Amino acid sequence: MKLNCIIVDDEPIARDILRTYISQIPSLHLSGEFNNAFDAMQQMNRQPVDLVILDINMPRLTGLDMLRKLEKYPAIIITSAYPDYALDGFELSVTDYLLKPFSLTRLIKAVEKVISQKQQGINAGLKPETDEFLLVKSDRKFTKVFFSEITYIEACGNYMFIYCGAERIMTKQTLAQLEELLPRGKFVRIHKSYIVSKKAVKYVEGNELSVGGKKLPIGKVYRKDMLKKLTM
Repeated sequence: MKLNCIIVDDEPIARDILRTYISQIPSLHLSGEFNNAFDAMQQMNRQPVDLVILDINMPRLTGLDMLRKLEKYPAIIITSAYPDYALDGFELSVTDYLLKPFSLTRLIKAVEKVISQKQQGINAGLKPETDEFLLVKSDRKFTKVFFSEITYIEACGNYMFIYCGAERIMTKQTLAQLEELLPRGKFVRIHKSYIVSKKAVKYVEGNELSVGGKKLPIGKVYRKDMLKKLTM
């Protein structure tokens, strides 16, 4: 999948770095770069854009204000030197929030999220649901975790590990707190330390359950309720 992307950033050095990074990502084609939000919005009206790599702090119109003015917009990766706006960005359904300075590897990871979401939308023939996600604080930033991507959640002391395929996200919450935020009917508690996605379960064998390529223990007090919920 090749994505047409644009850069919107008022800092020349930031645009230079992004231009260099984009040239090294085969899945991206840079179709324009802008030092203000107004020119970017005009370009988006003239020509379809798949991805906008957007700075927040710009004169006249900020990146977040630009998003609020648009009725519809493509995938958005925000780049900013300030973590304070992360929650605002995710409330506007941005795909990722990168803190400057960031590496090429970090941008590649964000682009892979965009591609994954678009492929899910194409396969289903629908636009992906952008409101079915958790916002969790991880590694000094807010991370958007889609319910559909979670395979299982593991408790380890005061920390939680959320597994999304090969990706592991650590956050400081209790399992009970996370359980309250998960959509009912899609996840099931199998142990005092584990919650699993029902659709990710491969099989149940004895006192173990296979999910995400790993066998997890089934707690005795959870077994009966778990089996009932797995068949609903």
